[in-house]
Amino acid sequence: MPAPFDDIQIGQVVSLGAAAVEPGTLLAFVTAFAPGWAVERGAPDAMVYAIWAKLDAIAHTDWPQTKRLGVDALRWVRNPPAGELLRGRMTVMAKDPVGEGKGIIIAQHDLLDEAGRLVFSCLTRSVFARA
Repeated sequence: MPAPFDDIQIGQVVSLGAAAVEPGTLLAFVTAFAPGWAVERGAPDAMVYAIWAKLDAIAHTDWPQTKRLGVDALRWVRNPPAGELLRGRMTVMAKDPVGEGKGIIIAQHDLLDEAGRLVFSCLTRSVFARA
């Protein structure tokens, strides 16, 4: 989606890429950040968020996004098991120009499992440069 603010369309869906819940990474994450969590329960919520944040960070490196203003309405639906491939997507929900050089994009982000079921979602507000 590398496009300036004025070229972004409401309803536009953008892939954020995919990442697997690697068994070794899951064990290391639980050991470091979720003591007492059984890896058999799948990835803990904080790891699911970290996977989304990584996909989002990689995806928007080529975008004219200049700032993330907020991440709201976080929702965890399930804890994916080790080995599960998660796909990220972003849907543009609204946009609002702010002066000559920038605008705000409100978007819904989703992480889906291999079966297409929702794992995690959130809303973001970001500043994008205008052409």
